Amino acid sequence: MIKAILIFNNHGKPRLSKFYQPYSEDTQQQIIRETFHLVSKRDENVCNFLEGGLLIGGSDNKLIYRHYATLYFVFCVDSSESELGILDLIQRFPRSSCTWRKPGLNFHVSFPTGVTKVFVETLDKCFENVCELDLIFHVDKVHNILAEMVMGGMVLETNMNEIVTQIDAQNKLEKSEAGLAGAPARAVSAVKNMNLPEIPRNINIGDISIKVPNLPSFK
Repeated sequence: MIKAILIFNNHGKPRLSKFYQPYSEDTQQQIIRETFHLVSKRDENVCNFLEGGLLIGGSDNKLIYRHYATLYFVFCVDSSESELGILDLIQRFPRSSCTWRKPGLNFHVSFPTGVTKVFVETLDKCFENVCELDLIFHVDKVHNILAEMVMGGMVLETNMNEIVTQIDAQNKLEKSEAGLAGAPARAVSAVKNMNLPEIPRNINIGDISIKVPNLPSFK
């Protein structure tokens, strides 16, 4: 199970945090700081997973991360999750297979052919080469993308095309609702710009004179 998904920059400033287990606000901030301390001090040439910090559950949990330019993408998961599966969820491996070597242990891993649909690539697709500013100014959209992939700590969808289709549909709906909300204002503006004939102030019918009261103006 995924317990939390964190994105922070090289200085530890959180850009996105999503927790799938109940933690107080103060504990969440402590977990972010602890996680940043653990992953930021690691060399770039070491593996991308390590034991979780004490606040997230210690050795029974794992931190699986990728570092891109100014951002760290970190998934905090329990022991039931596959490290390679989560790495693939963050961003696809550049090769269809690879060999992992550790002292006294070699093993070969093969990945399915074709394009793997994952979090970072989906962000790239939606934001056209995502950067840190996109996460700052479009945080709601990033949360929507994440919600299409993970819900309640369980992975729902890994097909990038399907996720992008759903996000595009949400964007169209939001634009449509915005257009409906602005319809009354546009109607008033259209009436203001109409050249209406002047309303007569007095109507004379024989010996009878009718005075027309002043009506409120649109202008």
